[in-house]
Amino acid sequence: MRSDWIHGLRGGVQAAVIVSTVLAGGEALADAPKQRLNSIITLLEQRQPVTRGMPSTLRSPSGAHTAVMGLYVPSNFRDIAAYKSADFIFDGSMEHVFERNFPPFANYARALGAQNQRDRAPLIVKIHKIAPDPELAARHIGQQLDLGVSGIVFVNVGSPDEVRRGLAAMRYQSRGGTRPATVGSAPAFWGVSEQEYRRKADLWPLNPEGELINWVIIESREGLKNVRAIAAVKGIGVLWPGTGTLRQLFSTPGAGGKAVVDEVAWEGAIQQVLAACREFQVACGIPSSPDQIEKRMKQGFSVFLMRWDDAGFETIRIGRRLAGRPM
Repeated sequence: MRSDWIHGLRGGVQAAVIVSTVLAGGEALADAPKQRLNSIITLLEQRQPVTRGMPSTLRSPSGAHTAVMGLYVPSNFRDIAAYKSADFIFDGSMEHVFERNFPPFANYARALGAQNQRDRAPLIVKIHKIAPDPELAARHIGQQLDLGVSGIVFVNVGSPDEVRRGLAAMRYQSRGGTRPATVGSAPAFWGVSEQEYRRKADLWPLNPEGELINWVIIESREGLKNVRAIAAVKGIGVLWPGTGTLRQLFSTPGAGGKAVVDEVAWEGAIQQVLAACREFQVACGIPSSPDQIEKRMKQGFSVFLMRWDDAGFETIRIGRRLAGRPM
């Protein structure tokens, strides 16, 4: 998923994401949604194939999927807080330089936490690669969660054991995990008591009442080789092909130094991840664009990220039309 335009947004909290929702009608929305703090889980529950006994490529009568659509935006929290259609806010600044970027992100989270909880979307953030130092990653995951983060994204995952270690770091020891017993400022961020936070701060779908979610990104040959074993790990909320990084895997130098991409092999890797999502009934996410969104929705992807630009806005407009919801 680390394409060139994402690289350009790094630094501080430059990789924030604002998300607007596209919901298809039909059977997926038949049940009233639970009252949740994490709106992403609400949306995913509305299309859960396990709980409703439906195929993982659930479609509405119009042929569209229940879908979540997002935009990468500037990190000015006032602009983000003013965007009332957000399902969540995403930050990728801590993927590579945690020690440098955690303090400004913490300030950002505290400022965002001062907003009215009813008007504020949950935070989803990246953590650096868990291997080869899962203990360090676990400590950093705990620090992120103590700020009130609702979701952690594991990047460049290569093995199911790496996922399990990361998931354990998101769960308190009383729940069978390795997260320290601290809560930090998370209860205040969520707008609940410490007791209520401890009850709700567990991993969905392992705990159906949990409010924390995990995303896993496949972006290496090792990850592709192990993708089925990774997708089989219980506790993953959304599985992603890291399209930008996978593209580099299938690129070779061409004339004038311009990369030549094996488009067939690249798309094959994306479809390999999607097939694992289907097999193990895990939601699948992918970055998208105006010329790709309809195809990806039909293929079965249900979570989308786009740039904060005219193309991104157009992608959302198209996605909402396909889902039967006007802007």
